[in-house]
Amino acid sequence: MPVRQLPETIVNRIAAGEVVERPASVVKELVENAIDAGASRIEIFSDGGGRRKIAITDDGHGMTHADLGLAVERHATSKLDDEDLLAIRTLGFRGEALPSIGSVARLGITTRHASEPHAWSLTVDAGAKQPIVPAALGHGTRIEVADLFYATPARLKFLKTDRTEAEAIRDVVRRLAMARPDVAFTLAGEERAPITWAAALPGAPGQLTRLGDILGADFRASAIAVRSEREGVVVEGFAASPSLTKANALGQYLFVNGRPVRDKLIVGAVRAAYSDYLPRDRHPVLALFVTLDPQEVDANVHPAKTEVRFRNAGLVRALIVHALKEGLAREGKRTAANNDAGAVLSSFRPNNAPGFAPRNANWDRQRSPSYPVSPQPAFGGATTFAEPPQAGFDVGTPSADVRFEDAPQMDLIDRPLGAARAQVHENYIITQTRDGMIVVDQHAAHERIVYEKLKASLAKNGVQRQILLIPDIVEMDEATVEKLVGRADELASYGLAIDSFGPGAVAVRETPSLLGKTNAASLLRDLAEHMAEWDEALPLERRLMHVAATMACHGSIRSGRRLRPEEMNALLREMEETPNSGQCNHGRPTYVELKLNDIEKLFGRR
Repeated sequence: MPVRQLPETIVNRIAAGEVVERPASVVKELVENAIDAGASRIEIFSDGGGRRKIAITDDGHGMTHADLGLAVERHATSKLDDEDLLAIRTLGFRGEALPSIGSVARLGITTRHASEPHAWSLTVDAGAKQPIVPAALGHGTRIEVADLFYATPARLKFLKTDRTEAEAIRDVVRRLAMARPDVAFTLAGEERAPITWAAALPGAPGQLTRLGDILGADFRASAIAVRSEREGVVVEGFAASPSLTKANALGQYLFVNGRPVRDKLIVGAVRAAYSDYLPRDRHPVLALFVTLDPQEVDANVHPAKTEVRFRNAGLVRALIVHALKEGLAREGKRTAANNDAGAVLSSFRPNNAPGFAPRNANWDRQRSPSYPVSPQPAFGGATTFAEPPQAGFDVGTPSADVRFEDAPQMDLIDRPLGAARAQVHENYIITQTRDGMIVVDQHAAHERIVYEKLKASLAKNGVQRQILLIPDIVEMDEATVEKLVGRADELASYGLAIDSFGPGAVAVRETPSLLGKTNAASLLRDLAEHMAEWDEALPLERRLMHVAATMACHGSIRSGRRLRPEEMNALLREMEETPNSGQCNHGRPTYVELKLNDIEKLFGRR
């Protein structure tokens, strides 16, 4: 078959396959054009998941008669001052969006420039360009796309349901709205109430306001400001505290020079930064903005401009990790309870208990301080007043011998974690503060303390070891023994000295002094389970942190151990001096705080 030149309509439809993948791609290209045109307000409407109709209206600069005629021609753009593709300072620059859309749909453009006496309108139907005619429009541009992919029925078959396509449009608009908090966005259609994100103030406060409007009040309440800068590259934004997580990484957003992008770089960097705070199956929520010289990033990698390539990807990754770690360390004492007191309070409300009698509608708390006695049993089941009333409240003897004075020491009650008052269920310490109470998980809290000490010891002089008088022999299968012995040097850096003791056993000769007396068999089995998940590409530092976390778990105060009052207070004081003490190294909160005002609300005193 001889070589031939393809017709212009076919060329445009081929290009449309790269640029216009689905209705959300159309919305992305048109909204980016509106932003580049200096719009301060953009309205987006879609119907039928975008396949029936998409309408974008903005108050930007608009186009002149001459510009409108060129705008739908291939590779015609106003975004490049010269031919330098390494100096991209706008969101669009290829000049493919409008001709590509017009080749597979019915495209209508109405626009007015400030220098023109009236607006102009142009229609492109499946690549056929119609004459430009006068039209009515105040200012800016309105673009309507109808019957998307009707000119390419094969592409139309691959679209998903209207609901799925509408959600993809919503995600695109959300990302662009996060990138530009100074622009007001309105999203309507799909039988939903319109969503409006008003323009926010410039700077970090406005950025957080927009992120909170889109990602939710929980994110705004737990957001930690992060920032890092080096060699002209700036990474800044907001990351949620470890108490707010998701089961996937879809809540992580990256913006490069104002452009929303998807990059695997952020996933690895975020995992490294949060490795001390979250379980392996949880992912944080964050939005990071990278600003650098356009010469240092290639935005021309993908036709849809959803990917970029950094000249120095290692520097950007290091800055992301540093910014997140510094922010998390600064706010390390935040806990899940502190960020979501409402959820904690709801679990204490008595009307959540089965069989709780509802409040008498005739009872007035302002007139009577006591609750009226109901003839019906409050906790269910038949009963009489002859039954011992104490039986329903008998919780047994105290779980720890905590004999305090009538009032705690005043110097301790003013400390951040207060003074210990009791221990319940041999695991939870109840403390009293000046304006509330705190419940501490003794195992989780001590686990973080031991972990931070192990890290500090390694960084300073190495972990001190204790030689076992008689080595512990731990029997395992041969494959596990090989894995452990193969990592012996890494384990030795944390004070755990092992060697092979035959084909199916390991001899433990030294353990970290910080752990005290520990169960070597249990510790080695846990380490072996974690090592089974390691990849050779996993950095040595990350592998060592996994070892430290496992050791800390085995070396901490166990659940079920009774503590004396002085031990409880000593644990509280260590928590106050330990970085990141709000969570254990598995990501669980170490304490829950209830303010006195909240407690009084539970009992109707406020």
